[in-house]
Amino acid sequence: MYDGAVQDLIDELGHLPGIGPKSAQRIAFHLLAADPADVRRLADAITTVKDKVRFCEVCGNVSEEERCRICTDPRRADDLLCVVEEPKDVVAIERTREFRGRYHVLGGAIDPMNGVGPDDLRIRELLGRLGDGKVEEIIIATDPNIEGEATATYLARMLVPMGVTVSRLASGLPVGGDLEYADEVTLGRAFEGRRKVG
Repeated sequence: MYDGAVQDLIDELGHLPGIGPKSAQRIAFHLLAADPADVRRLADAITTVKDKVRFCEVCGNVSEEERCRICTDPRRADDLLCVVEEPKDVVAIERTREFRGRYHVLGGAIDPMNGVGPDDLRIRELLGRLGDGKVEEIIIATDPNIEGEATATYLARMLVPMGVTVSRLASGLPVGGDLEYADEVTLGRAFEGRRKVG
């Protein structure tokens, strides 16, 4: 549609997750109109993150060092391990301030439709972390979708025979939601996860 560099920018922006053709075009024209110093800061931030940020050698979380701040924190409980799909999931759980254990980031979920199998995830590294006998419970906190459920089931089948307690995050109705808008899976999970009151 556009000449040279503008179309190249729109095409590259369109490859980003959640950015469709119209959003890519809108961002491209915003960048064209923006102050050159702002655009340079954005370009520098992208270059810096690619140069400096890596994945923690222990848990797979993002870090600028070999080990992330959670893995180096001596106040964290070594006997409790939360398994998540992506580093952004660590941030979500940390915001709750409810979990004081350690993490293991798989780097995705089992998704045969997109060619992602168990060998493509950091499952081997997870099993390696269980060798020292410190971990007593593993909380599987994969997404409550088909891929996340498949991953959780696969992990549970592997981990339960190893003598470690395996639990799954509860899921169900959101606070403030209406029953009539809940899908069958969510409502079913809410019934399964019900707890006694009083």
